[in-house]
Amino acid sequence: MAGLKELRGRIASIQSTRKITRAMRMVAASKLRASQEAAESARPYAEGMRGLLAKLSSQVDAGGALASLPLFAGRGGAGKEGAGAGTHLFLVATADRGLCGGFNTSIARLARERVRQVEGQGGEAKLICIGRKGYDILKREYGGRILRHESLASSRGADFAQVQGIAGEVEGMFEEGGFDVCELLHARFESVLSQKPTALRLIPMRMEAESSADEGVAAAASASAEYEPWEEELLAALLPRALRAQMFQALLENAASEQGARMSAMDNATRNAGEMVERLTILYNRTRQAAITKELIEIISGSEALA
Repeated sequence: MAGLKELRGRIASIQSTRKITRAMRMVAASKLRASQEAAESARPYAEGMRGLLAKLSSQVDAGGALASLPLFAGRGGAGKEGAGAGTHLFLVATADRGLCGGFNTSIARLARERVRQVEGQGGEAKLICIGRKGYDILKREYGGRILRHESLASSRGADFAQVQGIAGEVEGMFEEGGFDVCELLHARFESVLSQKPTALRLIPMRMEAESSADEGVAAAASASAEYEPWEEELLAALLPRALRAQMFQALLENAASEQGARMSAMDNATRNAGEMVERLTILYNRTRQAAITKELIEIISGSEALA
């Protein structure tokens, strides 16, 4: 059984840890509010852009102009549903810091699943890690497939200037034939307790509705409209912008998910630390009472022996 001094030390240590986790929970709650507002503000723009592109693409001849837009049509059959052949580039978005529960590991697990799926179908996988934790988790198993990793510039995720740089690099690789399909692996923010790992295909782009909000935007855009310049020119100009908009919105979702996961993890840690302090305090009091009782018995026994 631990001594009184050791129990006092453990109680003091856990109490200090509880103060730290409580402070981290409050900081995460404050950052979550700003990150959630940024993510929710970006959703209508990304959904509106997706709805407009869906409308434009439906009016363009699929056998002609669309085939000349690689960001939309892709190359060969690698971008089609169920096709795993070709080279797939995965942008794995995680956090730069830990202490956020299973947030980073869940995204890394999705990355492993997608890499195994692609390679199992005869394709090749390449990775770019956005966030230090994803790189730390994946480098041992997929070090040879990781092209590079990049830390996030902003506490709310990546700022738009950083997104433009990453998107420009991805477009350059695609134009040079470096890959056929690009997916962004991130967490979609649903609530403080729920962050869903999601694979968002960036190249070739999907234009179908992904949510009820998308369907509403697509329905609103279904009215007859005339465009200047022609739909083909607008589509070619908007596709790079749509790539950046979707990537930016996904990284904002990822940042809100990170803060939600950290807030939940620190809340659980604070609660567990409090329970441990209570148990150790009870054990300390019992040990102290037992020591006092033992001393009293020794004194009484000694006095009776002398009598």
